[in-house]
Amino acid sequence: MEITLPAMLAIAVTTVTGAVLLSRAAESAGRTRQLGLAAGAVGGFAGPMLFMLPLGFCTFGPEQGAADIILGYALLLSGAALALRIAWTLIDPVAAKERTRSQDTTTQGVFKNHPYLPWVLLSPTLIVLVVFLYWPAGRTLTLSTQLVRLGAPQSVDRCVSNFTELVGPTSPTQVVITLVLAVTLFFVSSRLSRRGTADAERWASYTSTAGVAALLFMLYLVWSVESPDYQRVYLVTLIISAGTVVFGLMISLGIAYLAYQPIRGAGVYRTFLIWPYAISPPIAGLIFFVMFDPNAGIIEHWLNTLFGFDLPNYRQSALLAQIVVILASVWKTLGYNLLFYIAGLQTVPGDQLEAATIDGANSWQRFRWVVIPALSPITFFLIVTNLTYAFFDTFGTIDYLTAGGPAGATSVAMYEIYRVAIPGRDLGRGAAQSLILFLGVVALTMWQFRSTGKRVSYGS
Repeated sequence: MEITLPAMLAIAVTTVTGAVLLSRAAESAGRTRQLGLAAGAVGGFAGPMLFMLPLGFCTFGPEQGAADIILGYALLLSGAALALRIAWTLIDPVAAKERTRSQDTTTQGVFKNHPYLPWVLLSPTLIVLVVFLYWPAGRTLTLSTQLVRLGAPQSVDRCVSNFTELVGPTSPTQVVITLVLAVTLFFVSSRLSRRGTADAERWASYTSTAGVAALLFMLYLVWSVESPDYQRVYLVTLIISAGTVVFGLMISLGIAYLAYQPIRGAGVYRTFLIWPYAISPPIAGLIFFVMFDPNAGIIEHWLNTLFGFDLPNYRQSALLAQIVVILASVWKTLGYNLLFYIAGLQTVPGDQLEAATIDGANSWQRFRWVVIPALSPITFFLIVTNLTYAFFDTFGTIDYLTAGGPAGATSVAMYEIYRVAIPGRDLGRGAAQSLILFLGVVALTMWQFRSTGKRVSYGS
């Protein structure tokens, strides 16, 4: 491991900047300037090491390209920002008071005189997490920096080339302008949300959404025409995920509202509607594979019998293949969404519906202005869970339904990871793409909590 001069200068800058920022923040918050100075210096120095030490500062080597060096600086600054955030949380007087208050209100339970007993009881769960979650996650991080072939006895370190090879030579000016626009929108959203007014919250949500759109467009520019494979995967993932979440929630809410009506046999109808939740994604793919078969499928038979229309072969049409995958994914999640929406409809205040009826509201107006706001907590939860399903669990459906075809039109990010790592036998590149997918889902989930989550009403 050799620390180059650019890396040393960058770490020196983050150390000095962290010391200055936290010393001023500590002084304005009533803490001593020396405490903020020390915490900022430690955070600014230790943060970059969080990513650079495992990589051995390889991103700043003489053989690395411009993309590797830029990614190295991004990792270095991200580590510094994370460490400074943690350091400020530890010395923040408001946060310290909240931690003390939470500790003071904690009641002593049955483990008061047996401090090690909880760890003994939790040990089976902790062992399972370490063996099946944390160790594979650490192994994925290691594989993402190596050239590893499936079945090969040895591996070669590649630094961050598995990540940077996905980036095409897009015009830096376009990327920088889009990134600056996204950061500006997020900053404006943060400032607006601090005002606390309803109008400010609404505009903060709009600007935050625009910031996410700018980031997505920036990624589209990064995966330019010189990286057509991953650019295609990026677009397909967005299309299928958005279609699954949007149409899935809309259809589920409509069916749940109808199934909740007081009709004879409603319990039987609800049971049958929830059944698809018990079916695995591969089975859902097989069912729709048979239904939409252009030669013997029941959809083809119905269309031909009723309308004299021959269904095109979805295995040869990119648009139709994506529609079929979305339909299969929506049907698979239908039971899960219905289960929560039917339960949520039982909590809708009846007095509000009655008051709306007395005021002259029709069925649609009651549904729009009473039912939907009352279901906002459940809708927010389902957006997050359906988004996670769309990114990760559609693999089985796609594999059995289209196998990523035609011509990669249904190859989402999760399926592309499998295609690269297993049939392609490139475990290093597959691990790198899996980390990109994971970070993307985490970023979208955080945005959901910061934007949609603020508009959720938990009151009656």
